[in-house]
Amino acid sequence: MQSQNEYIGDDNFKKFLGHYSCPTPLNVVKMKFAGAICSPNYNLRPTDVISSFFREGEEPRLETKKEAELFFKFFMGLWDEMFQEVGFNKLKLPKAEGKKAYDIAVNRYDEIELGFLEGFWGGMQDLKLPAYIAQIIDQLSELADVYRIVADRAQKGEADDVLIKTIKDTDNMVQKALSFVIENFALPKIKNVAAESMKI
Repeated sequence: MQSQNEYIGDDNFKKFLGHYSCPTPLNVVKMKFAGAICSPNYNLRPTDVISSFFREGEEPRLETKKEAELFFKFFMGLWDEMFQEVGFNKLKLPKAEGKKAYDIAVNRYDEIELGFLEGFWGGMQDLKLPAYIAQIIDQLSELADVYRIVADRAQKGEADDVLIKTIKDTDNMVQKALSFVIENFALPKIKNVAAESMKI
């Protein structure tokens, strides 16, 4: 299905986030949206996720109806973009070329733990999951910890080439876990929701 909201592109979206002093960077925004789209929390709405990008009490003040419409239209353009990536099981970790191991590891931790996993749980921790999916979600959290350990080792002066190899190996495992969750949990959920909505 063609999206009604077009994504404005990474460069423009970064400027958009900067304009509203959003503390959540684009790479984490994308992964949090992806996690929310896969979420077992059926009551989770895009607006809930958008609110979570801003610190409590520091949400932007939207002065006019037009500004509010544009604000949500831009976010929904990215939501629809990520929905397509999940829907076709094409979700990829953001590129991390030309950076130091420490920076890559910190970004990866944020993308998985603060991005995908926080989006997936949607503010709840007691949602029922099939055991095999719960196991993969736990594995993703453990892999996020690997990135944190790599960042610590980088700070202690361990060689970048060794650490970057560890990051790449971890990336491969993360990518497989994300694909598994999408294929075996998110896509059936999306099909069920679509089927239910057609009955209404």
